[in-house]
Amino acid sequence: MASSAATTATFCATLVDEWLHCGVRHAVVSPGSRSTPIVLEIANRSEIAMHIFHDERSAAFVALGIAKASGVPAILVCSSGTAAVEFHPAVVEAHHSEVPILICTADRPAELQGVGAPQTIDQRNLYGVAVRKFFNAEVADDSESRTWRTLARDLFATSVGQVRGPVHLNLRFREPLMGAATTLPARDDRSTVIANKVTQLSKRKLRKLDNALNHKKGVIVAGPENYRTESVLRLAETLGWSVLADPRSNVRVPNRVVVAAADSILRDEKSAKQLQPDVVLRFGTLPASKVVNSWLVNSVANQIVVTTTPSLTDPDRRCTMHLVTDIDELCAEIIATRSSVADKAKNVPAGESSWLNLWGSAEDSAQKAINAALADEPGLTEPGVARAIYSSLPESSHLVVSSSMPIRDIEWFGAPRFGLRVHANRGANGIDGVVSTSVGVALATGQPTTLLIGDIALLHDANGMLNLADRNIDLRIIVIDNNGGGIFSFLPQAQALDQAKFEKIFGTPHEVDINLLARAHQIIVHEINNLSELGEVLSQRGPWLARVVTDRQENVKVHDRINQMVASNLRLLFTNF
Repeated sequence: MASSAATTATFCATLVDEWLHCGVRHAVVSPGSRSTPIVLEIANRSEIAMHIFHDERSAAFVALGIAKASGVPAILVCSSGTAAVEFHPAVVEAHHSEVPILICTADRPAELQGVGAPQTIDQRNLYGVAVRKFFNAEVADDSESRTWRTLARDLFATSVGQVRGPVHLNLRFREPLMGAATTLPARDDRSTVIANKVTQLSKRKLRKLDNALNHKKGVIVAGPENYRTESVLRLAETLGWSVLADPRSNVRVPNRVVVAAADSILRDEKSAKQLQPDVVLRFGTLPASKVVNSWLVNSVANQIVVTTTPSLTDPDRRCTMHLVTDIDELCAEIIATRSSVADKAKNVPAGESSWLNLWGSAEDSAQKAINAALADEPGLTEPGVARAIYSSLPESSHLVVSSSMPIRDIEWFGAPRFGLRVHANRGANGIDGVVSTSVGVALATGQPTTLLIGDIALLHDANGMLNLADRNIDLRIIVIDNNGGGIFSFLPQAQALDQAKFEKIFGTPHEVDINLLARAHQIIVHEINNLSELGEVLSQRGPWLARVVTDRQENVKVHDRINQMVASNLRLLFTNF
C-alpha cells in the first residue's frame, strides 16, 4: 500500500478527468489550503471553467444555479471545518428541488480527527438525508486506483439519476498537499453512457388514466417539470381544456388554451365556482399561488399528478392518482388515443367546447383588467414592475425570481410571451442564496439573465455580488426596495398587531443604502422612477443593479385595486356569457 502527494494528485486528477468525460464543465471553488489537491487538478483542465467564490454559502448557491440552468452538476469544492457547513442551505434546496451537485469537501486525515486539530470537524454524513449519496474517501492509496473512476462515475450517475440531487464526497488529504499526478488509471469505455430512462406506463395504467380524463370540464396545471411546451399545448387542445401555466413551466406562451391570470380570476368567488372542473391533470409541482392551490384543494375534482420522478408534492392529500413517467410520451399516447376515438365517432373537435371558451374569455377579461388597473396607478408599483420585466426581457434570456413577493407577482401578473426561461428556488422556498443562484444561471448559460429580488433577500445574499463586476456575465439585478419584508403586510399579522410591534417583528426595516452597497462591489447602479426608465435600463447589458422604491402598505392597496377591477370585469363577463 502506497500513499504520497503524487498518489493524492493522481487520485484527484482521475476524479476530475472522469467527471469531465461525463459532461461536467463548471467547478465552483471557495479558497482554502486543505482542498489544494482537488483544486489544482481542476485548474489543470482548461475544459472546466473554474469560478472562485470567497463565501462558501454563496458558492453553493452558484453551483445550484449552474445546474438549474444547464441540467449538469457542477463540482463544488471547499476546505475543511465550518467551510463545509456553509454549503448546507444550498444542499437542502438542491435536495428538495432535485438539482444535481457534486460536492467535494476537503478534510483532515484520520489521525487528526478528534484530537483538536484546527479546522477539523466530523464531516461524515454532514448533510444527512439532503444528499443522494455520501462517500468518505480516506487518504488516497495506489492499491485502490482501479476504483477511482468507478467512484467518480457512480457519484455523477447518482446525482443525475431518477431522483436528481446533490452527492457528497468527503476527501481526506494528508500533507504535503501539492504533488504531481502520474499516469491516470485507464477508463473502461464499455460504460460510457449514463442514461436515466423513465419507465413507461403499462397499458392498464394508460386505460385507467384515459377513463379518468374522460370529462369535458377539466384543466391542466402546468408546473416546472421535464417536458416540451408543445406536448402540453397539443394535449390541452385535444382534450379541450385550458392550461393554468406556471411561469416556470415554459408553457406560459400566447395560445388560446393558456391561462396566465388564474390567481386573479379565481379570487372572485363566483368565477371560481363557474370554472369548477371535474378533473385536474397536474404536471410537476404546485403553483406558488395560495388562491389557486386553495381552489384545487376545495375542488371535488379528481386530481391526477404526473411527474418524471417519484417525488410528489401533495401537502393537502388531494392527489387521487400519481403517475411517474415521461410526460412527452404520455401526452403523445393520450393524443393518439383521443384522436383515434374522435375520428371514429366523427366528433366536433374538443377545442371548440364552451368550457374552453369560458376559460379563454375569463383570461382575456382578467388581462385587460390588469392592464387597465395598472394604467390608473400614478407611480411605480410592484405588480407593474413585475409585469413590465416579464414582458420586455429579450428572447432566449433567463429570469431568476426570489421567493416571497417577486415570485408571486411574476406568477400573478406575468402575461403570456415566448422565449423566456424562469427560475426560482422553490424546493424549500427560502430567500437565501438568490443573488448567487442568478450568478450561477448566468455563468452556465452565457445568456442575458435578470434577477427580480426584494431588498431583504438581496441583503441576505449580498456576498453573491463579490467580484460580480469581473465575471464577464450579463446579469441585470432589479431590487424592489420597500425597506423590509413586504410579504408580511399581506398576512393577518399586519392587522392583528399594532404597527410598532408589527414593524419590529415582521416589517423589519433595515435602512441600508442598497445603491451604496452595490457601488462598493463596483456595480453600476440605476435609480428607477418610472416604467420608461425601467425599459431603457433593461435594454442595457449587465452587470448592473436597478433600485425601485415602493411602499409596503401602499403595495397591499395596489394589489387590492387590481383584484377588484378583475373581479368587476369577470362578474360582467359571467352575467353575459
